Formats: sequence, C-alpha cells, structure tokens
Amino acid sequence: MAGSEEESRYSRQLYVLGGGARRLPGSAVLVSGLRGTGAQVATALVLAGTGRVVLHDFGAACTADRTHQFLLEESDLGQNRAEASQRALAELNPRVVHSLTDLAQVVVLTESPLEEQLRVGDFCHAQGICFIVADTKGLAGQLFCDFGERFVVDDPAEGDPVSAAVEHISQGNPGVVTYMGTENSHGHLFHDGDLVTFSGVQGMTELNGQEPVPVRVLDAFRLEINDTSSFSAYRCGGLVSQVQQPQECSHKPLSQALEDPKIQVANPEDLPRSCSLHTAFRALHAFRRERCRLPLPRAPADAEQVLELARSLGAQRDPLDEDLVRAFASVSAGDLCPVAAVVGALAAQEVLKAITGKFVPLEQWLYFDALECLALAGAAQLTETDCAPRGSRYDGQIAVFGANFQEELGHQKYLVVGAGAIGCELLKNFAMMGLAAGPDGELIVTDMDTVALSNLHRQLLYRSADISEPKSVVAAAAVQRMNPDVRVTAHQNQVGPATEMLYKDSFFRHLDGVASALDTMEARTYLERRCLRCRTPLLDSGTEGTQGNVMPMVPFLTEPLAPASTPRDGTFPMCTLRHFPRTIQHTLQWARDEFEGLFQLPAEQVNQFMEDPAFLEQQLPGKVLEQVWESLRERPQDWRDCVRWARRHWQRCYHDIITQLLHIYPPEHVSPAPQGWHPLHDTHLDYVLAAAHLFAQVHGVPPCRDRAAIQAILRDVVLPPFAPQEGIQIPLTEEPTDKAQVPTGEVPRYVPESSLVVDDDVHIDFITAASNLRAENYGISPANWLTSKRIAGRIVPAIITTTAAVAGLACLEVYKLVWGCQDLSCYRNSNINLSTCLMLRVQPPPAPTYWVGPSSLGKCSCWDRLEMRAVGADGQAMTVQEVLDWLQVSPALSALRSPWGMHGQILTPTSCRGRMAGP
Repeated sequence: MAGSEEESRYSRQLYVLGGGARRLPGSAVLVSGLRGTGAQVATALVLAGTGRVVLHDFGAACTADRTHQFLLEESDLGQNRAEASQRALAELNPRVVHSLTDLAQVVVLTESPLEEQLRVGDFCHAQGICFIVADTKGLAGQLFCDFGERFVVDDPAEGDPVSAAVEHISQGNPGVVTYMGTENSHGHLFHDGDLVTFSGVQGMTELNGQEPVPVRVLDAFRLEINDTSSFSAYRCGGLVSQVQQPQECSHKPLSQALEDPKIQVANPEDLPRSCSLHTAFRALHAFRRERCRLPLPRAPADAEQVLELARSLGAQRDPLDEDLVRAFASVSAGDLCPVAAVVGALAAQEVLKAITGKFVPLEQWLYFDALECLALAGAAQLTETDCAPRGSRYDGQIAVFGANFQEELGHQKYLVVGAGAIGCELLKNFAMMGLAAGPDGELIVTDMDTVALSNLHRQLLYRSADISEPKSVVAAAAVQRMNPDVRVTAHQNQVGPATEMLYKDSFFRHLDGVASALDTMEARTYLERRCLRCRTPLLDSGTEGTQGNVMPMVPFLTEPLAPASTPRDGTFPMCTLRHFPRTIQHTLQWARDEFEGLFQLPAEQVNQFMEDPAFLEQQLPGKVLEQVWESLRERPQDWRDCVRWARRHWQRCYHDIITQLLHIYPPEHVSPAPQGWHPLHDTHLDYVLAAAHLFAQVHGVPPCRDRAAIQAILRDVVLPPFAPQEGIQIPLTEEPTDKAQVPTGEVPRYVPESSLVVDDDVHIDFITAASNLRAENYGISPANWLTSKRIAGRIVPAIITTTAAVAGLACLEVYKLVWGCQDLSCYRNSNINLSTCLMLRVQPPPAPTYWVGPSSLGKCSCWDRLEMRAVGADGQAMTVQEVLDWLQVSPALSALRSPWGMHGQILTPTSCRGRMAGP
C-alpha cells in the first residue's frame, strides 16, 4: 500500500537505483580528503541516505578552501576539515551516522599522494573492499575504480525492463513473435541475445511461466524464439518481457592498472587525450614528491619540469600531447568548484554502484578536463603575478583565471530560473565562484514552489525545517551563508507569459546571463525564446535519472536551442484505455482517469453549481446537470455508505463491464477475464478502502482505516447478479426518476488532482489498486505502489549525482561567458550518462546564416535584427507589399523571424535602405 516516509523522501532516487537502493542504509563508506572533491562526494552520499559516511582529513580549514569547499563557514577556519564538514553534513541528513565500527564497503581517496593511493588500494583489493580514487587539479580531473576481481552487477541497465504486448506467435522452429510498439518507443525494443519471458498468452499457454529464452531480432516488431512447433496454436493476448541478467566485472588493483590503464572514453578519438592526462597526473605526483608542492600558477619553469617528468615515464599507447601537459601543469595548483562538482559527482555515483549493484561500474580510469578555458582570448598571456595568491577565498580560482577575472565575476548580473535540484547546485557553485559578489553584482533566483520532503535527498540547500517554505527564499538565505558577499535576491514568480509585465525585455537585456533550472520542456522553451529575443546568454540544463545535458546559447555564436519535442504526456487512444489495455501504463492511465472522474470532476461541478447555478449556461446543461444530480443523490450519510458505494463500484469495473465486453465482442478480439469478489484478497480490499476513503473525503464524511471493520461492513453487502445487455453502456445505479429536483446540502470538498504528483498516499493507493485489478482482468503484470506513483504522477526520476555533475558543467560555461569569449570553439555542449560513466562534450553548432534580400544586406542569422527605412522616393510610407517586393522575399527570410515575429522597425528617413543591427 502506501509508501513509508523513507520512500517519500527518496522516491525519485528509488526510481533511478531500483531495489538495490534499499541496501544504502546498511552500508558504510570512508571518504578521505575533505577539500572540494571530497566534500562533493560526501554530500551526495549523505543526501542519498548512505547508512554510515566516515570522514577523514588531517588538514585544517583555510581561507582558500572556501572557493570550492561549500560545507565550511567562516567560523570553521583553523579547525579540522573533517570535523567541520561533519557538522554541516549532519544537518543535511540526521539519519546518516558518521562513525565506523567495522570495515567500510567502499573507500574513497580524494587528492591524496600516489604512494598512499597504492598502499590503500592494495589493502582494499586484498580485503574485497571497493576502492575509488577521485582527484582534481585546476581544470582537470581523474577517477579510478577497483571493485575487485569478481564484482557482480545485479541490474546493469537503466530504467524498467522492456516489455511489449504480443500480437501473434507462430508455430514453428524457430517461433516468430510479433509484438506491438509502445506509444513512446523509438527503434528496436529488444536486442539480439536478450532473455525474455511470456505471461498472459492465450492459446499457446506453454510459453507462460517458462524459463527465460533468448531472442534474435528480425525487425522492429518481430523476434525469433525457440521451437514452438509442438505448442498449442496462439489465440490472443500476452506480454513479452525482457529479463535483466546479472553481469560480472573484473578489476585490477591500482598498482597494476597504473602501468596498463583501461581508460573509458565516450569517443575513441578522445583516447589519446585521456592517455596524455593519465601521464600528466603521474608526472604531477612525481613533481610534488620532489618539490613538496604543486607547480606555481603560470610558472613556465615548473610546467616544463612536469613535462620532463612525463617524458621520463616511458612510452604510452599514443604520442604524448606536450602542449596538453604544459597547460595542465600551469594551472594544476588551482581549485575550481565546478570541476570538483563534476568529478565528485561521478565518484559518488560509482560508490552508489558499489553498494546497490545497480549499473556497470567504470572500467577503470576516467579523465575529464575543461582546458579549452585556457584558449580564451588573453588567457594565455596571464602571468605568475596575475595568478599569484592574494590571501583571498578565491585564490584557487585566481590561480587559473587571474585576479582581474575574479573582479569581473563580482560584477555579473544573473538570473537563475528554478530553485530545485539543478538550481540548488548552480547557486552553490555561484556562491563559491563569487558570481555577483561585487558591489554592483546581482543574482536573482525565482521559483514559485515550496520545499517538500521528497526534495531533501537531492537539493542540498534545504533542511527538514524548511519544508513548506518558499524555495527561492530558503535558497537565497543559504547562498548568503555560504558567501555573504553575494548580492542575491529571491523572487517567487513564474517566468512565463503571465509575468511578462514584470520580466520585460528591458529586464532580460539588463542581465549578463540566464541559467535555466526548469523541469518542463515547455518552460525551458519559453525561456529560450525570451533570451533569443533579447540577445541574452542562456545556459540550459536538464536531467532525467542518470542522464543530463548542458547547452549554452551564446548571442551571435551558437544556434538557438532545439525546439521542444512533443512532450510525453501519457495520453493513449481512448479505445485502448477503455477496452483493450496492453501494458501497465495503459491500466495506470485508466486508473488516473477513474480518480479524476469519480473524485475530482463531480466535486468541482457541484461546487460550481451550488455557488453559481448559472454556470450551466456555459456548459452542456443536460449532461452537467445529470452529473451534478448524480453526485448529490449518491451523497453518503456515514462511513458504511462509503464502503457500500466502493464495493458496488468494484463490481461494476472488474466484473460487470468485463462480462459485458465479452458478450459484445468475439473471444478472438478481446481477452479479459471477469473477477469474482474475494473479501480476503488484499488488492480487492485495498481498492475498497482507498475508494471509500476518497468518497468520504469528497463528501465530508469521517473516514476509517480499520480493515477488519470494513470487512464486517462488506459481509452485509449483497449485490444482484449481472446479466449482459445488448449494448456496452452499463448504468452504475438506477436511473433517477426526476432529474429536475436537485438535492440540497453541504457542498462536497474538492480533491485536488495535483496531489497525484505530490505526497498524498490515499490517492496513489486508489490508483495502484485500481490499475492492478484492471491488469489482472487483462493478464498484465501488476506494478508496485512506488512504480505506480511514478507512472501515474508522471514523475521524472532524479538523483543528486546527476544534478551536481550537470550544474558543474554549466558553470564551466559561465567562466567563458564572463570572459566575454567570442570563439565558438571554446564552448561545449555536454551530455552525460552516469549509469555508463560516459561524458560527451562537443562544440555547439554555429548560428546558421542566410542571404536575405538585396546583396547589400549580406548574411544574417536569427540573432540579427532588420531595421528598415521604408519610405518611397515620393516621401510616402511604403506599403507592406512594396517592402516585401523590395526585399525579394525568399524562404531564408524566416531567419529573421523568431517565435515572437519579425524583429524589424519601420522608420521614416528620406531613403529606402536596410542594414543589419550588429552586436
């Protein structure tokens, strides 16, 4: 039935990690090193609900730590980093214990010497402890995993196993299964070698309950299976479902993997770069061992020494990229919060894989860098003096970009739209970076929502005490605590058509940039259109489960972001929902429709009628009046009436209508089976309990949760036998004799539909039971409470690791925007998938250009604006047709149009000519 408080808190994470997430409370992880990367790892694990997270660090917190270690406050300076971080983490999740009484399951080392890594790595490998190294230096990061020689992945794939409704199965050797595509499927659902099972097949029943069989894909809708020649003939129905098989991985210890590295890359072309970074990190360890320090920022002599050490390490698979090694070494003393966020999030996801057995772990090395930032115009000319420490909290950032750039960051004016998971991570990074921390800086965060319990596992700026408080207000206060110099303002507004008088074009033009942290494609598309119109840089970010993406939209450089595709709104053909469901998604949508039709719309109509009977004039009077009459006529007097009503409705939905359907349609056309009432059947009783509770809630009757009492009431309910009729429509109750007489009385209370996607357990209880009962009618596998809530509530799976990585990647693009970069090759579109530990960063497509009108106009793009002087030789204004004829309108003119129409102005000087309004 209903989910526990733990499930409510971690619901979106459970959708990502599956059943393996239940191992988290009993797990223990040691995190050594509590600077930026370690803080990100520990925070993600604490928010995810890991049972014991033990922190280790010998160092004391210093001022420079505060450019990337977001757990520290001013009062923590001089104290042990681990102890100071533990206090902050305890506020995030009091359920997590920070003491260790036995060996940890996972050990994470961050920013530790190579000698320590080798020693601890060998110990962990021998003891069967999963071992992870995560390190960041300047603009680059390194990740290593050793999960032992025989690590079993229980569930390698993301999402639910694939299933499809069977259309036909041939008798033969091999048998051929024809299945139906799903509404949202693209390409093949199955792959060669997949193992599948069958359920609900009629006729060829030998397949039902059989051991998983391998398939060979013939095309997008046909599979070959084993010999079916001796089976009964297929009649109808059935579901073919993929079976996930465990997978075994084998890792070498660090001492072996260091010399013969297996490096994971998203693109084979990136392997030489990763190999050079592998050598560069080893050379940096050697430099630090010799000099007892890191290379000084922008010190050519130190960078050359690191290069010499890299050369001395011997041959590698590909030639050493010496320029890459120099660039890496020159900023290796830097500490950047965005880089720590990316690498720390990746490391935390690997920890979750080790604990839950969900997803295949990294094999075995991963390298990440944003050294393209050093190609920014003028960045190469920075000197040791420009990047020398100032005793500032931003020294780690100054070491990479210089002191003047830090001042420019303080002047920025940015808008963050959305203070959810991504928004919290962006704001945390902005606080560490010092964005808008200058006297004329401005950081605005706006969000209409309030903090909910389910936010707490992935939105680090919120605490349990903040539940029901405005997100933007709480987030702004948290930013101020992290960095009191940031000039942050909280708004509680939606950015959309309804607020265009508040967020005018002049508001957007005043901004240096906009960061989108929205969770719907429609809202993200609207924001993109506004930024395109006003030529304001936009950073668009999004996540779903372990996948995420970042796309910068830079005026005059990049093409506009792709328009939103048709949203997956969960709609299905009505005939499929009413009579021929094939999947659990169909039965859940049917159950959701039942909820709205039974408990939402009637209450809403009665409320409107009782308050203003004239509203019928704007409706279909006969139909609505009948619905109002029916709602009031059925009004219960007490809880017993509610239970009797629920029992009658159960009979109608799961016996009578199915019996009628079988009477109307031939057996080969439909395959449902009517159910008989069983008072001890849990799902039957679950349905009556939830339906009666909601019916009572609507009519203001006190509900009861006592199952024994409900069973006693049900024993007295006797329903007449049902006889099929010559027609599909089945009345729920007797027809009223006089529909003109509407009863009066207390107005029923409206049950908000939005509760489906929040935390109202009774609503989900009803939908789960209603859906599973209908699934039983049609031989469809049922769904548990949590899965039903996700599908019916259309909830997007989410996890802190993905949001942290995406926000870090977005903030790397902020550096380029603040620098004023006009070189497209420096920007990156980023796509990540943490389930496979893959990251793809590519140059954004350029803004397309077009020839428009006379050759004197030249090329233009969607970022340009056409300003015209449209006055003829006689001094009279030209007609629209004359202007169009003059422009020699072609399809390319559409480049000058945005979703807001033509960006042109009719002016009145003495001649007729056009020019492009440049940047």
